[in-house]
Amino acid sequence: MKKKIAAGLTLLVLAFLYYYVTLPAVNIHESGFWFFLGALVVAVLVLYGFKKRISSVQELRTNKVLKGGIFVILAIAVVYGAGALLSSPIINAKKYQKLVTPEERDFAEDIKEISYDQIPLLDKESAELLGNRKMGSMVDMVSQFEVSSLYSQINYQGQPYRVSPLVYANGIKWLTNQKEGIPAYIRIDMATQDTELVKLDKPIKYSESEYFNRNIYRHLRFRYPTYMFDQLSFEIDDDGTPYWICPVKKFNIGLFGGQTIGKVILCNAQTGETTEYKIEDCPQWVDRAYPSDLLLELYNYHGMLKNGFFNSILGQKGCLKTTDGFNYLALEDDVWVYTGVTSVSGDKSNVGFVLMNQRTMETRYYVCDGAQERSAMDSAEGQVQNLKYEAAFPLLLNISDQPTYFIALKDGAGLVKKYAMVNVQKYQTVAIGDTVEECEKNYEKLLEADGGESTKGKTEEAYKVTGKIEKIAQAVLDGNSHFYVTFDDTDLVLTPPEEGAQKLEGTLIFDIPVTEFPEVIAYNPGDTLSLSFLPGNTVCSVVSMGEEEQE
Repeated sequence: MKKKIAAGLTLLVLAFLYYYVTLPAVNIHESGFWFFLGALVVAVLVLYGFKKRISSVQELRTNKVLKGGIFVILAIAVVYGAGALLSSPIINAKKYQKLVTPEERDFAEDIKEISYDQIPLLDKESAELLGNRKMGSMVDMVSQFEVSSLYSQINYQGQPYRVSPLVYANGIKWLTNQKEGIPAYIRIDMATQDTELVKLDKPIKYSESEYFNRNIYRHLRFRYPTYMFDQLSFEIDDDGTPYWICPVKKFNIGLFGGQTIGKVILCNAQTGETTEYKIEDCPQWVDRAYPSDLLLELYNYHGMLKNGFFNSILGQKGCLKTTDGFNYLALEDDVWVYTGVTSVSGDKSNVGFVLMNQRTMETRYYVCDGAQERSAMDSAEGQVQNLKYEAAFPLLLNISDQPTYFIALKDGAGLVKKYAMVNVQKYQTVAIGDTVEECEKNYEKLLEADGGESTKGKTEEAYKVTGKIEKIAQAVLDGNSHFYVTFDDTDLVLTPPEEGAQKLEGTLIFDIPVTEFPEVIAYNPGDTLSLSFLPGNTVCSVVSMGEEEQE
């Protein structure tokens, strides 16, 4: 009898430890729950086998308990496998395709021009650098705490911010500080780059860096044992109070398919108090109920499964997918995921782009042929290739009613040094500036000179230059050849377009695209050349070439 009690207690302890560590939801829609059931049955059979001292295959075949246990394990595997198959896009393509219904909208109408102080200038990597630097300056905390890598993007009091809690530096630091809790969080203004360490009156007691019951995942699991949580995010309400935003998964197709979000749990990070909302009742200040990865997956189902599952794999007729990367756009006091939409053919061009609301899942589609984000990034990097700056993933803006990629250019240390604006439909139209204002001014000049057509021959706002070529070099950008020219200063003639025009100083480098000016390939150092150009910060964009005779 004592042995049976001991065996039962051992089994209960092992089951509890497994559950305490893995935290599966007690829910048939949770894959981890089925593995937990299987592991539990295996543990029971192993203990039973040791007790009965079963040592041969023959004994295994004749023992009814072991045979029954194996049957249960096989039944669990069959139910799980059948559930996975019946929930898959293979036989539910239409249902998956209709999980989101994009609404076609007008770009200029929806996305108004925003002021400089509302443009988020930093990506997550740059925000992390600023946060770590700020933490390094706090001598009273830096030895005990680090900054979490979360850096959730939110709208706070009408401005774009990233926020991230502090975490214990290691297990020893947790042991010595967990009684008092985490005293602060980092808040970064994405427009001004101002970084604050916000010290709290009440410390954060519930976080990802806790080890036992105050660990946010364990705290949620014990309060909501049947709920399946998606990615948690750290946010602050309008008063600056820290919360964990905990989206609850909802499966719409079979056992495991068609995931969306059905509910949201808001957990006060200081007190652990929780409030449950249906997704449609989620408070306005919450910015991230739907993880960005889930939104992109839902749109890809819509774009790829229009003509069935097998067409998405084989013929791929009419299939569209999101581009490689995304960013966030603050709009209507919500945070929207932005990404381009392209065909599966790999032609490096977009057919449009989508905005997806992270609070409501509302999806808006905008028809706009143009360059993919990666091509725009390469184009911006090409303008400053001598500085070897790296482009961050673009942000989509409305500049003069033109869809425009706004790109931060970072140095090797990850700090933002310059800004670029690239026209979505004509990604050769690139402006560079040391500030956002300067960048926009240069961009608008290019738009005016372009007049909605090719820049070739548009010289109203252009400078004119004539002189002998000092250096000429070739480079390839996005498969297109460009020649870069500098002139000998001794005989340079520079003509501004009008009185009071910008004074140009330093060495001028001229970008001549071969696709527009194929005649440039005949020129060599020492030849005389006349150009009309629009000034850039480091590289000038040529809009016409003269017909000067070579010497």
